[in-house]
Amino acid sequence: MTTLRTLMAVSLVLNLAACGFKLRGQVSELPFERVYITAPAGLTIGSDLERVISTHTRAKVVNKAEKSEAIIQIVHAIREKRILSLSESGRVREFELVYRVAARLLDAHNAELASLQEIRLTRILPFLDAQELAKAAEEEMLYKDMQKDAVQQILRQVSAVTSAG
Repeated sequence: MTTLRTLMAVSLVLNLAACGFKLRGQVSELPFERVYITAPAGLTIGSDLERVISTHTRAKVVNKAEKSEAIIQIVHAIREKRILSLSESGRVREFELVYRVAARLLDAHNAELASLQEIRLTRILPFLDAQELAKAAEEEMLYKDMQKDAVQQILRQVSAVTSAG
């Protein structure tokens, strides 16, 4: 019986490897050597994108668009908060947090290489009036987590667009 289980486990692993299955992970390479990043004032997603590119890829983030091969332009990053459910007494029980990011990929002369898909991430925040301060901190953590996910998705889209094109 143990031999059969071992054989089945090995067979499963080999089948997954043969089909090309691979965990998504982080983007390790971009097809550009020099990238310029632009984002509207007050948004931290631009600096997060710079940090990830600088630490996890061989690409270099430059501080002038003229020196770059590509420009990643964050068009907007919008936070939304909606009531998801109410109690019988009409008090809020859950919020839906939404984070939407739109970006474009441009060449050094501002000609559009690709319009990246808008990224829309959602999280559910359970809410109790007695824990209002803790829930505010949790909400901020959830938005930061969604922003990290959005950065990874932007980099995956940039890699896919340029490798396909």
